[in-house]
Amino acid sequence: MTEVPVLLYHSISDDPPSWIAPFTVTPRVFVEQLDRLIDSGRTVLPLRRLVAAQRGGHPLPERAAVLTFDDGFADFYWAAAPALTARELPATLFVTTGAVHPPGIEAEGSLLPYAPMLTWRQITTLDALGFEIGGHSRTHPQLDTLPGRRLCEEIAGCKRQLEEALGHPVAAFAYPHGYLSATVRRKVQKAGWSSACAVANAFSSPADDPLRIARLMVMADTPAERFQEWLDGVGAPVAPYPEHWRTRGWRAYRRLRAKIGRPVGGPPAEPTTA
Repeated sequence: MTEVPVLLYHSISDDPPSWIAPFTVTPRVFVEQLDRLIDSGRTVLPLRRLVAAQRGGHPLPERAAVLTFDDGFADFYWAAAPALTARELPATLFVTTGAVHPPGIEAEGSLLPYAPMLTWRQITTLDALGFEIGGHSRTHPQLDTLPGRRLCEEIAGCKRQLEEALGHPVAAFAYPHGYLSATVRRKVQKAGWSSACAVANAFSSPADDPLRIARLMVMADTPAERFQEWLDGVGAPVAPYPEHWRTRGWRAYRRLRAKIGRPVGGPPAEPTTA
């Protein structure tokens, strides 16, 4: 089994809002990590190449890696995209559509606290530049706690909004918080998404589930040594592996909170092993 680090970033900024700061990497560190990735000898592939291999297509290079970004922060346009383009590295950007707005107009609304987010004009420009645009739900809820109708609207509605804005099909989805269930995966597949990323704090692999792709979350306090371990293929489990009982228990607890009216959704969650 060949381990594939699918790296998950959020904001790339020197001055992020406090709520996203633990999940933010500075532009300087981000550039250092990209250069470390290149120097490691790994081939950075588009997410769709990993998905194709997982579905029985052409085998991956021996040392592959994938770059992904969640939520749709505006700094992707100003900080991440130029660094990636300069190094000719592909990446997938997962957008929370309710947080996106046309220039000068308020966004539709999401459960994320305030932060500068991408505009539709910037997203279409990034799409034209070759970055893959994927979906991250409409409002960033915990999908595995939602009733059926709202769950469908978060998943299918997000896809509809992106395709209307971009003028072509979109294929890749990422679960907010990395939270999912068998029901959520079925809804994602029924809506027409061909892949979906979780978190799991683990390596993906050609044998991984393309509707539950494991990722490694890069955070503000991720040490350079840990990042290098990931590039070396060590320091984390390799998917697929059975869901841990603590994950099932945490899901049951969150569902109970949702039933009694406690808010769900909001900022990203700390990475946990699935």
